[in-house]
Amino acid sequence: MKQARMNRWLGLLLTLGLTGCVTPPPESDYTATWPEPSPSSTAPNGAIYQAGHDVALFENSVARRVGDTLTIRLNERTNASKNSSTTTKKSTNVEFGGPTIAGRPVTVGGTEVLKMGVDNGSQFDGQGGSSQSNRLEGQISVTVAQRLANGNLLVRGQKWISINQGREYVRIQGIVRPIDIDPDNSISSLKVADATISYGAKGALADANAPGLLARFFNFSWLPF
Repeated sequence: MKQARMNRWLGLLLTLGLTGCVTPPPESDYTATWPEPSPSSTAPNGAIYQAGHDVALFENSVARRVGDTLTIRLNERTNASKNSSTTTKKSTNVEFGGPTIAGRPVTVGGTEVLKMGVDNGSQFDGQGGSSQSNRLEGQISVTVAQRLANGNLLVRGQKWISINQGREYVRIQGIVRPIDIDPDNSISSLKVADATISYGAKGALADANAPGLLARFFNFSWLPF
């Protein structure tokens, strides 16, 4: 009895240890990027232009430096469908004549005997279909994390919304061209290159809709059962 109880405890501990392998990977950092430090102040020399205090008079006030904010309009909509059908059919018919004696077949009662034949047939019908539709609309403001050598901007940001017992978030990261930014300092998500967009939730409601550790463990494809 003690040995059986110990085996059950060992099995439970082994299962809990293996479930640690199915935990999701750590999330990426999408926190805001602070602007670069201002250049060291210089003593006023009486000139009109002072380094680090320039103001663009004939340009749109859009994001172009590290730490600047940019509004991204989420216009994501995807629809995908796939259908497949396969039909195969094969048949084989082979006949072997009976033995002959003195040039004549062996007969019994006028009927040839010892004749053999093989009939084989196979048929396969398969059909499959898949469809998926996604839609994400809204707006999110991000910050410029890096200015690339060719002038493009690496932007990223996140938005958290707390509702009742849950928190919903939208995260986005990608590369935009300054020339694609509209005069109101916004850009469509369709013009964000290498975009990574995430939408999810955390809290009691999200946990209730997710399977537990043991359920995820036993649903792994590498399990033999």
